[in-house]
Amino acid sequence: MSLAKVSVTQFSDLGLAAPLLQALATIGHTIPTPIQSGAIPSLLGGRDLIGIAQTGTGKTAAFGLPMLQRLTANPHPRRAKRPRALILAPTRELASQIGDSLKQLAQHLQGVRIAVVFGGVGYRPQTDALARGVDILIACPGRLLDLVEQKACDLTGIEILVLDEADRMLDMGFIHAIRRIVALVPKERQTLLFSATMPTEIAGLAKAYLRNPERVEVTPQATTVEKIDQQVVHVDHTKKSALLAHLLGDARWARTIVFTRTKHGANRVAERLEKQGIAASAIHGNKSQTAREKALAGFRAGELRVLVATDLAARGIDVQGISHVVNFDLPHEPESYVHRIGRTARAGASGTAIAFCAPDERSMLKAIERTTRQAIPVLALPAFAVPPGPQTPAGAREDGAPRHRQSRPQQRQRNGKSNGHGQGQQRAKTSYAPKSAPRHRPPSRPISGGGSSSLADIGFLRAAPPRGQDR
Repeated sequence: MSLAKVSVTQFSDLGLAAPLLQALATIGHTIPTPIQSGAIPSLLGGRDLIGIAQTGTGKTAAFGLPMLQRLTANPHPRRAKRPRALILAPTRELASQIGDSLKQLAQHLQGVRIAVVFGGVGYRPQTDALARGVDILIACPGRLLDLVEQKACDLTGIEILVLDEADRMLDMGFIHAIRRIVALVPKERQTLLFSATMPTEIAGLAKAYLRNPERVEVTPQATTVEKIDQQVVHVDHTKKSALLAHLLGDARWARTIVFTRTKHGANRVAERLEKQGIAASAIHGNKSQTAREKALAGFRAGELRVLVATDLAARGIDVQGISHVVNFDLPHEPESYVHRIGRTARAGASGTAIAFCAPDERSMLKAIERTTRQAIPVLALPAFAVPPGPQTPAGAREDGAPRHRQSRPQQRQRNGKSNGHGQGQQRAKTSYAPKSAPRHRPPSRPISGGGSSSLADIGFLRAAPPRGQDR
């Protein structure tokens, strides 16, 4: 494996064909991002590649531009059901986003057909598109295997294989599906793997499926974008909804994504915001594809001010101009925090990320700080503050709703303690990075006073789904 030297240059210096440069100019892209300038020359040369980069860094163009150029430079008669390039993506939203981006990049090329297939919708339009013949297929693993089993798709003609957001596909339980799919494509191919992190399982996939790959790593793994202003508010579970409404009282919070840990929690938060006159909608795995697309369209168009989502959407949403990200519930996996807040400060812009931390979530906050190797400054809001210390709120739930009374064994299990039957170990499974975070967190910054943060500083402030869900 070799490391590519990443340097910023002009797209015109990367060896791209004139129609692709014309498309880039049309959409206003003139300067490549680091992942693009590092990956494109190697991919044009036919090399396999591992790309380690966060969301919002331009990975789609990094693999899409050389893919389009190689396919059009070596035209083949189009065959029914037999695509030439395959891009695997973990979620419907990400698959659709990739398809839209590639169509923009191919707008000045002749005869390039692109199709997107995923679950949650009918088969007929997808099988019809494949029957007509496509050059590039973007697919979620579950639906792709369904189509293969129905003999609606033949993968024996694949020349280029892309595994996008590989670590997310691993989190969603697609590892076995990926292995089945790779076994169906020719061994002689170009293989690309993109991931925000490189856990052991993904490193194993790369070793098994890539041949002497180039490696382009534009940012250290599990680090956050520098232009994101991160803050944490220590707040009781029962006050989270009121805190969110309070922050959204500033009109400069124009486009906000709120992340919850559960689908039920996402629904409740969206419903409460709607009751307070704030245009909001929830998006998660239990929503139909039509409902998800409607919510995303409303959010992009500015009809919805707030999108409430589970981690399903952490990497699949590419909406420009997201000013704020709120972690209503802290995630169990520290890496998910990085992907969540990556929805803002995209393509060089700045943004703000606010985390709500209840007393029983402080271990999660510490895990996030260890993983990201930085302490998150505390924003002190006296009206919502809770005193420091390991407190567990009584009668409260993650989404701020009253919690049903639980038996003592269930309570022990929820707190991560054994109940004597080998249960209650979920908390112990939280992964932690090496302890390299600072020992002391920066002092709390009150909301007003000399030398302190004000609401203007933060945008007033500063103006995993079920496995196989996407079959």
